[in-house]
Amino acid sequence: MTKLAHLMQRGTEFLGCETAILCGAMSWVSERNLVSAISNAGGFGVIACGAMTPELLDTEIAATKALTTKPFGVNLITMHPQIMELIAICAKHRVSHIVLAGGLPPKGALEAIKESGAKAICFAPVLSLAKKLIRSGVDALIIEGMEAGGHIGPVATSVLAQEILPEVCDQVPVFVAGGIGKGGMIASYLEMGAAGVQLGTRFACATESIAHPEFKKAFFRANARDAVASVQIDPRLPVIPVRALKNKGTEEFTRKQVEVAAKLDKGEIDMAEAQFQIEHYWAGALRRAAIEGDVESGSLMAGQSVGMVEKEEPVAEIIATLLAEAEEALAR
Repeated sequence: MTKLAHLMQRGTEFLGCETAILCGAMSWVSERNLVSAISNAGGFGVIACGAMTPELLDTEIAATKALTTKPFGVNLITMHPQIMELIAICAKHRVSHIVLAGGLPPKGALEAIKESGAKAICFAPVLSLAKKLIRSGVDALIIEGMEAGGHIGPVATSVLAQEILPEVCDQVPVFVAGGIGKGGMIASYLEMGAAGVQLGTRFACATESIAHPEFKKAFFRANARDAVASVQIDPRLPVIPVRALKNKGTEEFTRKQVEVAAKLDKGEIDMAEAQFQIEHYWAGALRRAAIEGDVESGSLMAGQSVGMVEKEEPVAEIIATLLAEAEEALAR
């Protein structure tokens, strides 16, 4: 067993795959084609459920199973109004791992996942929450830093890794995410105690990704400083920052916040509806860019590792490159 395989062993045994590299759940992009390709290449694909209905998720899982016999997971948003029905769909298909994103799991969610025989993985943006989630029975954690694409927290990956890994990595497998684009970084997090890593941006432009050619070209042109976090303009309107390539869409989001805040002021909508409208904006804007190719006004969600995405490559080549770089770094 190589040193890399030894360091990844805990992660690979937990996930049931050959390489402890998860693909981050990217709405519209992490679907059957990319997910199955990653699992078939030895990694661990994860379907992005997002705002899917139970019926749509049912179809997507079945279609993914038709393309791979390897294990894969499903990412569910904790605030989804039908989360328990979505968990039931995963149970029906015997999905092995469920990733819960977007906050603390609602009451009964972890129990339902455990009853189905699946493993529960949750995001931990701070050490206190990591400990709380472990006490509540989660099977593994993902710590994701602000360098990541899409919805982000306020702390850098390197800081989270230093704070959280030494405290909890002996209790549950911990996967590190955010800003990872090269194998050398994977090696360093593994040596710190991580069981594996999660990458999203690096896979968004894979050959098997259904992302629009114009969306991919925008990634190839971009560098790290082009991936910027959205700005919250009204302190009453809780907006989780989103990291994306700057374009007209980022400006339009500022205007959208002004519009929603005005409705809130007039009493036309309540806070829950305000938050829903903000989230709905992002879902639509991402689809316009990733699927329809509107790279001017759509949302080009990307992590700061986007500067390391230079060309379209098959998933198997991306994973092979990352592993070779990690092996080389460990040898040094």
